[in-house]
Amino acid sequence: MLAQFLQFLFSGITVGATYALAALGFTLIYNASNVINFAQGEFIMLGGMLAVFFTQAGLPLPLALLLAILVPAVVGVLLEKLAIEPVKGAETVTLIIITIGASLVIRGLTAVIFGKGTHSLPAFSGDAPIEILGATLLPQSLWVLGVTAVVVVALWYFFNRTLQGKAMLATSYNRLAAELVGINTGWVLFMSFAMSAALGALGGILITPITLTSYDAGIMLGLKGFVAAVVGGLGNGLGAVLGGLLVGILEAMGAGYISSAYKDAMPFVLILLILFFMPRGLFGGKSTDRV
Repeated sequence: MLAQFLQFLFSGITVGATYALAALGFTLIYNASNVINFAQGEFIMLGGMLAVFFTQAGLPLPLALLLAILVPAVVGVLLEKLAIEPVKGAETVTLIIITIGASLVIRGLTAVIFGKGTHSLPAFSGDAPIEILGATLLPQSLWVLGVTAVVVVALWYFFNRTLQGKAMLATSYNRLAAELVGINTGWVLFMSFAMSAALGALGGILITPITLTSYDAGIMLGLKGFVAAVVGGLGNGLGAVLGGLLVGILEAMGAGYISSAYKDAMPFVLILLILFFMPRGLFGGKSTDRV
């Protein structure tokens, strides 16, 4: 029983770390602009697909992974410049519809360029499982958890110790006040989309050796990342991470102990319960009346 529980727990924490990266992406953009970017899932998918493409093209793995993060970051910047900036001041619902449209465009182009097949990426450090109290943990899971932990620490440092990070925080608290003290809020929005896309792509790269990827893999990953962000309190960075882990663990436990048929439904049951009893999420954060 313990081995089975640990197996589900390991699985849940691994996928939950990916949801956490997606949720951080939602949080970054929401804080900077009050936009909920439903193209976030496509950045996750792009990261995985491009990593596969670049490695198959013969590039060394580190370079392939770096490009697989940089290209989605550029796509994120283009989304902000071409789709979000021209409609500055539009209703939030309009901006959400624009990001949904962008996600459909990215997904369609990816299907045309890379095909509709499923793709795999070799594990970064072998496939030999590590046994812990009867349960097995893949080395790739350690990569997912380790890199996610490093990202969380790096983001904490960025927002608390750097001028640029503090400018982004100031914009999230009060955009007008930030502009009055000379902060370039346009640059903040630009950076938030680039960082959000890079975080999503990183999550996609890390999880692809475990779950495989395809042109439509980003749909559920993005939605579950959004659930994680809302569960943790939309706008709360720590809440996004904890929300991601909680969603991942609940999903794995539900699939293991109830039925795998309900695996994808678990996060959405959770979000309904959380929003019913705690409308601002488990860890508060900015008001969610714009959702």
